[in-house]
Amino acid sequence: MTALHASAGGVIDSAYTASDPVIEVRDLRVSFLGSGASRKTVHAVNGVDLSVARGETLALIGESGSGKSVTLRALLRLHAPRRTRMSGSVRVAGHDVLSLAPGPLADYRGKVASMIFQEPLLAMDPVYTVGQQIMESIRRHEPVSQAQARARALELFERVRIPSPERRLDAYPHELSGGMRQRAMIALALACRPKVLLADEPTTALDATVQIQILLLLRELQKELGLSIIFVTHDIGAAIEVADRFAVMYAGRIVEEATSRTVVRAPRHPYTLALLQGRAGGSGEHAMTRGGRLPTIPGAPPDLANLPAGCAFAERCRYAEAACSSTQPEPVMIAADHRVRCLRTDATQAALVTG
Repeated sequence: MTALHASAGGVIDSAYTASDPVIEVRDLRVSFLGSGASRKTVHAVNGVDLSVARGETLALIGESGSGKSVTLRALLRLHAPRRTRMSGSVRVAGHDVLSLAPGPLADYRGKVASMIFQEPLLAMDPVYTVGQQIMESIRRHEPVSQAQARARALELFERVRIPSPERRLDAYPHELSGGMRQRAMIALALACRPKVLLADEPTTALDATVQIQILLLLRELQKELGLSIIFVTHDIGAAIEVADRFAVMYAGRIVEEATSRTVVRAPRHPYTLALLQGRAGGSGEHAMTRGGRLPTIPGAPPDLANLPAGCAFAERCRYAEAACSSTQPEPVMIAADHRVRCLRTDATQAALVTG
């Protein structure tokens, strides 16, 4: 059994080394207990395995409700404990996240792993300036003075390219534009020099021009600071811009995982293929015909309170056969770096060959 020891960051695996994955998740399961008459339990994440190396960006993609954000928040244990049941193993930079007591957990958040939320206006406190919030975070984790914390906050604003940074430090969240709020959110997330950055759809609420700016900024910061990033999105185009690898989620499971290049050029799960074919403005083998109808995936995602016995995508899959509805597919290694959870990888391969 691996020895553990306590530190300022909480429970740490003493065998953890710089060559180990910074994020390692094994058989993560997250369920939400229902309320009211039905008392149904929603099984939002159902046995997720993933790892992220030092300095790597993993894009977690899929439709809304597939479990992406639930998985991300589990890495910081942000779910309400009274109605949430979590099991499995979550290790981030050697920290056994699911075993952290409240004090070490507070030390871990922000210092080891930090999050960029989808909507900064809701994530930030409206009664404090953005500068005060960044300074508070710095002083919570490091023994620095108010002046030193403000100097660091100013440096962060300059790094994320907020115009007139001195003045913007004293602005309230509602006084900033959407793009500047998102940059301030990134500055807040980086304030305590974390090893891991969790980005929950950070560009969804922004216009196209600002989206590109934020994506380029994230890619630049990742390379400069050596961050390990999990980037949650349903926008495959955005994921292509920043990610080294893709993990495709459906009904709380990773159904395909490979390098970005492999997933885009040679997807082997029918769901991944359908997502790529339904992307407006696609190119190459997934381009839609000019003036043609945008392909869509028929049906709707399954009820997470009543998951089917077999593949959750079977009812929507054009390649499904009888076994798909009765058998839960196990992950299959297509190549050393390409894992797929599907019984019909032969059909998707044939579809790619024939076009």
